[in-house]
Amino acid sequence: MGRFDQRVAIVTGAGSGIGQATALRLGRERAAVVLVDVDEGGLIETENQMADGVSVMRRVVDVADEAAVAALVADTMKAFGKIDVLCNIAGIASISGAHPPVTENSRDEWEKVLAVNLLGTMLTIKHVSPHMQARKKGIIVNTASVAGIRSGAGGNAYSASKAGVINLTMTAACDLGGDNVRVNAVCPGLVETGMTRKVFDYARANEKAHKLGSRSELRRYGDPAEIAAAILFLASDDASYITGQALAVDGGNTASLNLPGMKV
Repeated sequence: MGRFDQRVAIVTGAGSGIGQATALRLGRERAAVVLVDVDEGGLIETENQMADGVSVMRRVVDVADEAAVAALVADTMKAFGKIDVLCNIAGIASISGAHPPVTENSRDEWEKVLAVNLLGTMLTIKHVSPHMQARKKGIIVNTASVAGIRSGAGGNAYSASKAGVINLTMTAACDLGGDNVRVNAVCPGLVETGMTRKVFDYARANEKAHKLGSRSELRRYGDPAEIAAAILFLASDDASYITGQALAVDGGNTASLNLPGMKV
């Protein structure tokens, strides 16, 4: 049996990248998985790759829409009767594709990015956690970013939203710990996903591919499966005494203020 046999997991952002890798890994470890994304095509692609015999439900949901999130949770409870794990992975980097200085930021950019990345994370926690509290058991893993730890890894709105997710992880862990509900976060470094595709495409088109991930101590970028492995660790009983933490999964990028090889 897998670590998640007999467990029910909701994965937002499951249509691509880290969310897809996490959903597939949960399925291989025998969880029933609820796939959530705004991209129905991506959800179908993920469902088609799930391990044989795994119970799967997919829902097209904008996590910033509270009514839609409430309906998602109600549908999950009706179908499976419980929710053991919530993986909050849905997120966007920007609405414009650019990262201008704060003096040129638009209100629309901030509102949309915060709505999806931070408010969406709060809403899923809000509607899922009462069912976990009732059972005195549950695990929530949020997806923040190294951009929420230090500047230089994303635009202003994105970085602020991820810093908010880190703090929300801590405050939610304090709110829910008395009911044996654990809340943690992963903070990925540079990973090749749909959200970062423009960065990778630009580097490869301009003969700069060798620089991708070069600021990490491992001198490379990450793979979605590596982030999924960390998420599953935090969601498993192996992490039973860990809550309120933000785990950087970044090849050592945030381990130093220096560039790799320049430590004194």
